[in-house]
Amino acid sequence: MDKNTEEFYARLKVELDMSNTWPALYLFKFIVPSESDNVIRVELAFDCMGAIIKTTKSKTGKFTSISVDVQVKDSQEIIDKYLEVSTIKGIISL
Repeated sequence: MDKNTEEFYARLKVELDMSNTWPALYLFKFIVPSESDNVIRVELAFDCMGAIIKTTKSKTGKFTSISVDVQVKDSQEIIDKYLEVSTIKGIISL
């Protein structure tokens, strides 16, 4: 992980800890290219967590937005999930 990415996640952790009490319900939002198994890979990342996952394809069908509502124990769990899905080609985390 490069220095800018490390700094981003460090700031995110501080902001999450200041604005939440743990455990908390957290909404992850992603956009992935609809091709391949991208949606499945995101869904698998939240498997066995009791997540509510909603997907919506774009008008052209090239992209899929994914919303994931899930109970998390702390800010580090959120950051770990972002890092886990960041390996998916073309994913955008919102």
